[in-house]
Amino acid sequence: MLLSRSVRALTAAAAAAVMLTACGSGSDEGGAGDGGNVTLNVNLFGNFGYEELYREYEKANPNVKIKESTAAYNDHHRNLATHLATGSGAGDIEGVDTGFIAQMREVGKQFTDLGTERQAEYLPWKWQASLTKDGQQIGYGTDVGGLAICYRRDLFQKAGLPTDRDEVSASWASGWDKYIEQGQKYAEKAPAGTAFFDGAGALYNAVIGQAPVGFYSEDNTIVVGSNPEVRKAWDLVVKAVQSNLSAKLLESSPEWNNGFAKGQFATIACPAWMMAKIKDQSKNAAGKWDVAAVPGGGGNWGGSYLTVPKQGKHVEEAKKLAAWLTAPEQQAKVFTSKGLLPSIPALYDKPEIAQYKDPFFNDAPVGKIFTTAAKELKPQYQGPRTGDIQTTIRDGLVRVEQGKQSSDESWQQTVSDVDRLAK
Repeated sequence: MLLSRSVRALTAAAAAAVMLTACGSGSDEGGAGDGGNVTLNVNLFGNFGYEELYREYEKANPNVKIKESTAAYNDHHRNLATHLATGSGAGDIEGVDTGFIAQMREVGKQFTDLGTERQAEYLPWKWQASLTKDGQQIGYGTDVGGLAICYRRDLFQKAGLPTDRDEVSASWASGWDKYIEQGQKYAEKAPAGTAFFDGAGALYNAVIGQAPVGFYSEDNTIVVGSNPEVRKAWDLVVKAVQSNLSAKLLESSPEWNNGFAKGQFATIACPAWMMAKIKDQSKNAAGKWDVAAVPGGGGNWGGSYLTVPKQGKHVEEAKKLAAWLTAPEQQAKVFTSKGLLPSIPALYDKPEIAQYKDPFFNDAPVGKIFTTAAKELKPQYQGPRTGDIQTTIRDGLVRVEQGKQSSDESWQQTVSDVDRLAK
């Protein structure tokens, strides 16, 4: 799901202004300052839930048109890295995943400083993650992940497993080993053509997301080979794979999307933002999905930021739009429409958030589930190559899934590949 190893750390090349489309009245030169129309190019990955908000903003700001471009997760971050390194081609606003925000901090001078005015609004760790060493804020937080498990009630029922979300949560409350045990029970009576979970890479991200230390120590040292939690998570996921519980689907691939539509897996590690993906890819399964607590409790996977590259033609207008899209009112709207959990904690106790139930997920109390998770979340330090490391580990697990290497062989190659990232 993440950036390939071939994309190396960004250079600190000076950003150059680039010509971006600014349509309206047939002019490419118009700007907000002279009353002309501007087009703001917003480059994202996945579904940030902004479509209706764009229309609202354009209505209130008739000189502004917004053009959103979305790319696959891998492609988006690769493209942004290239644009920053070469000094041209970035959008007015660029989304950045939490796995890459540390990499972007390293070249913070290529982004517009968004100031400190909104610091008090945010979860402290969320604000800090996009802050450079010299105090420059490069990104407004959009959402945080948290963790749960989304599951198909209908498939559980056919396999003879409990379907009530409280019973499901209780069945694996003590940890991931119990989750695997439930998967083994599922496999005994699984509906034809279905597996217990989607794929090894996605499951691994959830498991390692619960560790106090992941891929980095706080001095930016990569600790993949020396941190026992990284190998422990690997072994657990391999155990699940070798129990034939995986559908062997690569997250965000076309096959993975089809897996939702065809009901090829019964559970998926489910940070809040995953709910939007499920809704997008399995529209005919409304009411069949539900949400249970994550095994072992706590943890985080994902969450994003909006950044404003200095390359943009309309930096000031882009700053205004980024601030508006991430304001508390808009974060609340995105949660109730798409399920992306706000990164502004003042919203968590508001009735429209805390008491929100999602009809797509069988009226699951997703507001309570995810705000509780966010309050208990203990953030894991993310270093500059976190995204690349996740890709490397995912690739290693895929080799095991596909029978190309044993677990030990693939682990040794994975650690070697990660070591090369540090050089």
